[in-house]
Amino acid sequence: MRSVRVVGLGGSLREMSTSRTALQVALEGAAASGADVELIWVRDLDLPLYTDQHAPPPGAHRLTETVYQADALIWSSPTYHGSVSGSFKNALDWLILLAGNDPPYLSNKPIGLVTTAGGVQGLQAVNTMEFIARSLRGWSVPLVLPVAQSWQSFDPDGHLKDEAVGTQLRKLGAEVVRAARQFQANGTCDYAEGTGIGPEVRVAPDGAEDGPADGGFQPAPGHAGD
Repeated sequence: MRSVRVVGLGGSLREMSTSRTALQVALEGAAASGADVELIWVRDLDLPLYTDQHAPPPGAHRLTETVYQADALIWSSPTYHGSVSGSFKNALDWLILLAGNDPPYLSNKPIGLVTTAGGVQGLQAVNTMEFIARSLRGWSVPLVLPVAQSWQSFDPDGHLKDEAVGTQLRKLGAEVVRAARQFQANGTCDYAEGTGIGPEVRVAPDGAEDGPADGGFQPAPGHAGD
């Protein structure tokens, strides 16, 4: 059996992004489970707002080609006003370029979901991601990790300082690889069989939501800075 390829997509436009750090740590867990991994930071894509009225930019082609070749994905977004960030959602909007592929979009790809939040609303962003994953024909992994009050888990430079959160992120990465191997071998996985929708979400212990706002102050609940 060939090696599993896991692509991480996310982060924020902020240089010291906690959601990017969380994504990197989750990918470390996937790599430790034997997967080949790649991280795509939305900041590096330089994507314009999606519209079908102009030709797709190079960053959109790079994004769509990379995720389509992946066996599984991990998404990570900051939580802004109870949902995913605009830059992250815009990156996902460009996946419309995969509509004509066979199979289309992200068919039968397991997707791990991570959010970071300054308050306690990160699970709302996870729920948004789950709906998007379903619409793109992917399978969201039941184990999710919303990192709440992430100013407690990350330092002002965006580095992870809470090893308990790091352990859960790595476990999520490992679970994504496990599901991808099942799809690779059987065309399905244990939590996808016999269902038409994604499974009930399980929040990892110590899970919470996105990170320290610019300047290091604690943002109001429900709003995050990164």
